[in-house]
Amino acid sequence: MDFNQFNYQSAAAQEAKVSVAFPALMRKVYVWMTLALVITGFTAYFVATNATLLSLIYSTPAVMWILIGVELAIVIGVTAAINRLSLPVATLLFVLYSVINGALLSSIFLVYTMASIAKVFFITAGTFAAMSIYGYTTKTDLTSMGKIVMMALIGLIIATVVNLFLKSSGLDMILSYAGVLIFVGLTAYDTQKIKQMCMQAPDMSEQMQKYALIGALSLYLDFINLFIYLLRIFGRRE
Repeated sequence: MDFNQFNYQSAAAQEAKVSVAFPALMRKVYVWMTLALVITGFTAYFVATNATLLSLIYSTPAVMWILIGVELAIVIGVTAAINRLSLPVATLLFVLYSVINGALLSSIFLVYTMASIAKVFFITAGTFAAMSIYGYTTKTDLTSMGKIVMMALIGLIIATVVNLFLKSSGLDMILSYAGVLIFVGLTAYDTQKIKQMCMQAPDMSEQMQKYALIGALSLYLDFINLFIYLLRIFGRRE
């Protein structure tokens, strides 16, 4: 069985047969996500205050592209091979991804002021919490919305690549607002999907915990991307 193959039923029907493992699995999702964010934050700050590491990453294009490639490989690999990986290995890869992502995000400390980074982080945390609570509590099936925001995400990626060549500041700002809307929607959708998956989990087996880890990765990516787009809008440059 795959993380995306759970038979999602209506919210009302789901509430009637909540798995006994549900509360523990949901806690794991948010604990893993929070730990990953902490690791990313500390790594970003550590690299930003280390001239040698900064020079290695940003003065050597090959190193940056290798890190980006490793990130993509981890996300794709963990998602595709979650049934074959052991829980410790999957967790280790999640931690490694958090560290690499932190290293790549270290540049924000050079571009934006600490005060604006902190302000945007709390704005992101509040927005994320509100949308995650909505996704968790709503009785509305968000599947249709999820399909729409996923298509919008593909469009956002294509437009972002095009703007790398156009270098339009106006389009860049439009894409930033679009990114915020997309990841706000994805936060609610992913939360509902994870909740429904955890409600159907028969036990706290390693397999179910691995699915919870994939859920944590999804929410972690939603938070990080929401933070980046909000920073591009509200961040104050050095």
